Parts: sequence; structure tokens; C-alpha cells
Amino acid sequence: MASQDWVDKDFYKILGVPKDASDADIKKAYRKLARKHHPDQNQSTGGSDKMFKDISEAYSVLSDAEERQQYDAIRAMGSGARFTAGGPGGPAGGAGFDDVFGNLFGQSAGRQRTGGFGGGSNLPPEFADLFGGAGGYSSGGGFPGYQAPPRKGADRTASTSISFAGSIRGTTIGLREPSGEVIDVRIPAGIRDGQKVRVRGKGQPGAAGNGDLMVTVRVKPHSFFQRDGDNIRVHVPVTFPEATLGAQVEVPTLDGEKVTVKVPAGTPSGRTLRVKGRGVKTSKATGDLLVTIDIVVPQNLNKDAAAAVEAFSNATKDADPRVNLAEKARL
Repeated sequence: MASQDWVDKDFYKILGVPKDASDADIKKAYRKLARKHHPDQNQSTGGSDKMFKDISEAYSVLSDAEERQQYDAIRAMGSGARFTAGGPGGPAGGAGFDDVFGNLFGQSAGRQRTGGFGGGSNLPPEFADLFGGAGGYSSGGGFPGYQAPPRKGADRTASTSISFAGSIRGTTIGLREPSGEVIDVRIPAGIRDGQKVRVRGKGQPGAAGNGDLMVTVRVKPHSFFQRDGDNIRVHVPVTFPEATLGAQVEVPTLDGEKVTVKVPAGTPSGRTLRVKGRGVKTSKATGDLLVTIDIVVPQNLNKDAAAAVEAFSNATKDADPRVNLAEKARL
């Protein structure tokens, strides 16, 4: 590194330590930053190469007692000043920055550095365990690093459709590979539409083992049961007398059994009644059965039924359900 760079760069700031930091603090800071910014750990983001070089430069100077003393002196004397290198093309008879500080310490302070620990060497021995082993950094740039650990293969994706019953009870489906191999995929009970199932070891091959197969599960709708989270919704038709006078009605459930639901007298159409614990059962919870009441209006009445309805109408003619409708409709 040229000595001018020693004025321009604040190695303490790069490592995030104070100027009076101990050797242990400097070592700890470097370990943390090297792990975070090593390019092999950040292949998907840019800027890691330069950051890793900067922190390597900072540590190589501040970890050496003699160089740290020189660096502190140069920063103290040269802070805020700009110097130009001497020699051909420089100011006539003027000493360059490297000359001034090279004479000050009896040696050239302008040793060239490449951002690491020199000569393409490895990380310092005390950091051999930083990434699980030391080795040459192979991603280019010529600065020290490590041999990247072996990685698992990439994940693969697939999709499948199952019946509503299969989603409630759980099932196993077979996915056929182009090679003819059939992969068994176990679908857990209670899976929801759009959820994914992981089949370990059935992805792309890699040095550290195969990746996984991620299967998206689509659930076909049912004509009667409708899922709402872990609850199940159903619509149950009742007659006008049942809704008016109250009744006990049987309602099918997911397991094929029937439960008896009490319809209170005066139940309006659209009211939902809850049956605890008769919804979807998963490993974490069990939902409820939500029964919505639909009052059925008869379409064809015989003489006796029509006469009964007419008699009921006459008996309840003072009960007007639309008495306040005009007030509600005012703007």
C-alpha cells in the first residue's frame, strides 16, 4: 500500500474499533468482519471483494505492532494533508510522500500491499478455523481466503393435485421422474391448498449431498364441505316450520358420521351455528364445523298446505317485517 493511502484510509474505522483497541479487540473485530464479508459467503451480492480486501489490509497493519506504530504516526502527521509522489513528473526537487515517511522510519513506508497479507498467502494461522479450514481463495482477485466448503445441490420444484378427502385424511402420491423412477410424496393430514411438502434428498446432486424436492399441493374443491382455515363450513337447508318452531337436524361431518345440531326457534336464514371440534384435524389444532342455516321456501303446495299458510298469514298480519325499512333507506 502506498503511504498516501495510510493517510486516506482509517483502518480503525474499517474494523469498527477505537484507536486504543487492544490486540484482542482487533483480532475479534477482524474475525467477525471476515466471516461476514468473505466473497464466498456473499456470492449473490456485490461489493464483498473490496470490503474483504479493506478489512484484510486494516488487520494486516494494525495486528503488527511496528506497522501500527508507523501507521499511527503517519496518520497523526499527515492527516488533512495531500502529498505527491517524488521522482520524474513530480515537483522539482520536492520529496514525495513516500520519501518523507520512508526517511522518518529509516525504511520505505511505501511497501505495496494488495489488500491482504501479501503474496497471495492464506488467512493468518489464528483464523484457520474461521470458515472451517484455511485455503486459497479461488474466486479471483488474488487476496487471501479459504477453500469454500462443499455445498448441497439445488432444490427442485414440482406440483400435484389431490382430492379434498386426501387433504383432510392425508395421502401418498407418486411423482414419476423422466428416468422412470417414482418418488413417493407423503401428504400430511390437514394440508391446505397451495402449501408445500419437502421431500429431502430428491433435488439436484451436490458435493455435500442432494438438494430437496419442493412439491406444491393443490386441493380440489368439494361440493358440500368448504374449508375456512381449520374450520369447515356447510350450508344446511331447513323448513320454515323447523326454523320457526325450532328443531333438531342431522348434519354430515368430515369423518362420515353425523352430528345433531339444535336449530333454535326463530332462527333466520343465514344464521351460522358452531359445532366444536368437528373441523379439520392437524398436528397443531382441530377446527370447528360451522353450519349455516338456509330456510327453504316450498315451491308447490297442495290445498291443505296452501290453506294452512293462508291461515298463518291472517294470524300474523300485524307483524310487518318491513315497518322500519323506509327509515333505514333515508339518505
